[in-house]
Amino acid sequence: MTSLPLDGVLVVDLCQFLSGPYASLRLQDLGARVIKIERPDGGDLSRRLYLSDTEIGGDSTIFHAINRSKESLALDLKNPDDIAALRKLLGQADVMLQNFRPGVIERLGLDYDSVKALNPGIVYASITGYGDEGPWVQRPGQDLLAQARSGVMWLNGDHDQGPVPFGLAIADMLAGAAVAQGILASLVKKGRTGQGAHVETSLLEALVDFQFEVLTTHLNDGRRTPKRSGFRSAHAYLSAPYGVYPTADGWLALAMTPLGKIRDLLDLPALDAFAADPKSWFGARDEIKRIIAERLATRTTAAWLAILEPADIWCAKVLEWPELLENEGFKALDMLQTVTRDDGVSILTTRSPLRIDGQRPQTYRAAPLIGEQSAEIRKEFGL
Repeated sequence: MTSLPLDGVLVVDLCQFLSGPYASLRLQDLGARVIKIERPDGGDLSRRLYLSDTEIGGDSTIFHAINRSKESLALDLKNPDDIAALRKLLGQADVMLQNFRPGVIERLGLDYDSVKALNPGIVYASITGYGDEGPWVQRPGQDLLAQARSGVMWLNGDHDQGPVPFGLAIADMLAGAAVAQGILASLVKKGRTGQGAHVETSLLEALVDFQFEVLTTHLNDGRRTPKRSGFRSAHAYLSAPYGVYPTADGWLALAMTPLGKIRDLLDLPALDAFAADPKSWFGARDEIKRIIAERLATRTTAAWLAILEPADIWCAKVLEWPELLENEGFKALDMLQTVTRDDGVSILTTRSPLRIDGQRPQTYRAAPLIGEQSAEIRKEFGL
C-alpha cells in the first residue's frame, strides 16, 4: 500500500505489557510511526512474559506479536538528561500513550497537563486498571484480576463450575482497542480545531462496556444474577438449543434456532413437549440440551451439517487452530505475515484486522531489540 490513513502520525508509546502496546499496534497497522520507550536494562517487561517455553531472539513470542514494526528508544526515566530528551520528543509527537499506575506519571513530570504545556495539540492517552478514583486505584491493574472484579467470569462455563475466566487477556485487548478508538476520534478533532485531548480508559471500564448487553438486562429485570445453563452452557442469557455439542467425531455449535425446526430436522419427538412453548426453551434448557446432545452424538459433524446447513440452521463445526489455518475460509482472508529483523529473527504472525481501500496493511519489520533505533531517533529529533 502506498498510503495509509495515519501516515505521518508520530506516536510515542511509554506503555508496557499488553493494553497500551495493543493500542499502538492498531495505530501502527494504520500507518502511524510508533516509537516505543523502553528501559535500557531489560526493556518492556513483556519481553519476558512467556506464554510457553518459546522465545525468539531472546524475547517472548507475545512481545514480538504486539510490538512488530515499532521502533525502540532506550531511556532511563530516572535520568534527568533522558527525561529532557523524552520531553523534547513529546514536543514533536502527535500521540502519547502511558499505562503507569496512577501517580507515577505525575512524579515523572509527564502527566497530561505537563505534556500539554510542551505540545498543546498532543493527543494523550492513559490506561489504568480501575480509573483514577476509588478504593481499587492502587491495586494491580492486571488482566485476570480485572476480569475477577468485573463480573465477567460468571458468564462463562456451566452453572456448577464457579467463575470461569477467559483464556485470553481480554481486558488488556479491549482497553487497548477502546483507547485506540478514542485516539482516532481525537486526531479527527485535532485536524479540525488544532486542539489535542486526553483520552482515558481502564481495564475495568473496558470489561464493563464489553458486558453492556447482558448487564443492561440485569439492571432492568429486577437485578437477578445471571443463571448459566448447567449443561453445555454457551450464554447465560440465551435459551436452548444455544450451545456446543459433541458429535460422533467432533463438536458442533448451534446458535439461535426455533426448537420446532430442530425437532423436525433431528427427528426428535422427545422435543414435542417443549417446541410449542418458547418460554420453556429457557426454563427447561438443560433438559432440552441433553435431549439434543444425545441425538447429535450418534452421527458425525459432517453428517449433521449436511442436514442442518441446507435448512438455514445457524450452526458451525468447532475448529481447532490446525484445522482453522488450513481452511480455505481462513486462507482467503490473508491474515498472516512474516516479519524479520537484521539479526536473523523471523516471525510468522497475524496482520491487521482492517482493510483500507480493499487492501490489508502489511509490515515487514519484527519487534525491535531494546534501544535498536536509539541512535537514529536521537539524531533525527535532536535529543
